Amino acid sequence: MMEYRVFNSPIGLIRIAAKDGFIVEIIQCEESAVTEELRYTELLSRAESQLKEYFNHERTCFDLPVRLISTSFRMRVWEKLKEIPYGETKTYGQIAKEIGNPKAARAVGGACHDNPALIVVPCHRVIGSSGALTGFAGGIDSKKILLDLEKNIDPSL
Repeated sequence: MMEYRVFNSPIGLIRIAAKDGFIVEIIQCEESAVTEELRYTELLSRAESQLKEYFNHERTCFDLPVRLISTSFRMRVWEKLKEIPYGETKTYGQIAKEIGNPKAARAVGGACHDNPALIVVPCHRVIGSSGALTGFAGGIDSKKILLDLEKNIDPSL
């Protein structure tokens, strides 16, 4: 059975989903999309706490059991994203090269867009080759907030 928890963050509502002892989803959501029965398990509580610590500049990496299921290509991309250090960025092209498929920058962008575990799998740290903030499922404003947070820039400025 899927378990859910929702909390407010600097980028809006975040829904955490867990199943069989693993986090399977961390996404932005609208309040109207929160229709599932919310549960408050230890794992969901721990995930929420770690995300709040991240938003409060108290955490730079996560210690959560995450299970994502997708194609082997997307899994490789998501694993590579977890290697991008806090506060740093890489381009879609760099990620494509690092996974051994240098012409797959667009496909890397697709994998980032469909990332089911925002922040924990830091797709927000991937930018365009020109340095432009592009292609974030939660919107460019949210991507900017996350990157500024990691650079200790006040997002209200």
